[in-house]
Amino acid sequence: MKIAFSPCPNDTFVFHAWVHGLIPGAPRPDVTYADIDVTNRLAAEARDHDVLKISYAALPWVLDEYRLLPCGGALGRGCGPLVLLPGDAPDADPARLSGRRVAVPSDRSTAYLLFRLWAAKKVPGGVGEIAVMPFSEIMPALQAGKIDAGLVIHEARFTYPNYGLKLLADLGSWWEAETGLPIPLGAIVARRSLDGEAIAGWIRASVKYAWANPQASRDYVLRHAQEMDQRVAEAHINLYVNDFTLDLGREGFAAAEALLGRAAAEGLVPQFEAAALRQA
Repeated sequence: MKIAFSPCPNDTFVFHAWVHGLIPGAPRPDVTYADIDVTNRLAAEARDHDVLKISYAALPWVLDEYRLLPCGGALGRGCGPLVLLPGDAPDADPARLSGRRVAVPSDRSTAYLLFRLWAAKKVPGGVGEIAVMPFSEIMPALQAGKIDAGLVIHEARFTYPNYGLKLLADLGSWWEAETGLPIPLGAIVARRSLDGEAIAGWIRASVKYAWANPQASRDYVLRHAQEMDQRVAEAHINLYVNDFTLDLGREGFAAAEALLGRAAAEGLVPQFEAAALRQA
């Protein structure tokens, strides 16, 4: 079984037990480690993986071939993307982004949808150029003056002060204030021709193993974490691996429908049938 997910600590923590043959009855997977922008394209274009971690924002493009699994992903509160400015920016006014160059980690990411929905209300005349680049390159580019603002995700929530950068907006806080719902970030999808219930069971067992044995995955997590400090990796896991990782539940599905429904209304994603998000 071919699976693909990011090398970020939350994903390696969640999938460690399955990848290492610790889940009874689960096939040993052939793993591709890739940035979220790559896994989004693998699902939408190559379509040769059986299970993938993608952005919720990419779902409308792949629902014909893949189903959303109710576990394993990243969804929660207080864990949204941030909009950053250079440290010497004189103020933190969203109007500063009018006509400016902003770097984003993907144009098919929840972070991007949240940014576009936020900017439509907060940035007069809209932003200028959108530059897509790997999320690990955004803060250095902003620090070096190559871009005017950056949309960051993952551990950048904890590390952006190290680059001397300034927070303009926490899009997660904005989304929660707007909707009262958690933020749907990363989704796990499986090919519709496969037994989704069985795959979800293996993932849930892997999550439970990770929680019961938090030190078992430490070396694996850090090996893939791009030299991330262990304390940052642990904070990353604690933030992004939560009850929604074990089961989306009604609130999780409602959050996905709200985000994608608003995005479709703005023309940011294709129109889709909401029922397809819940179809087994």
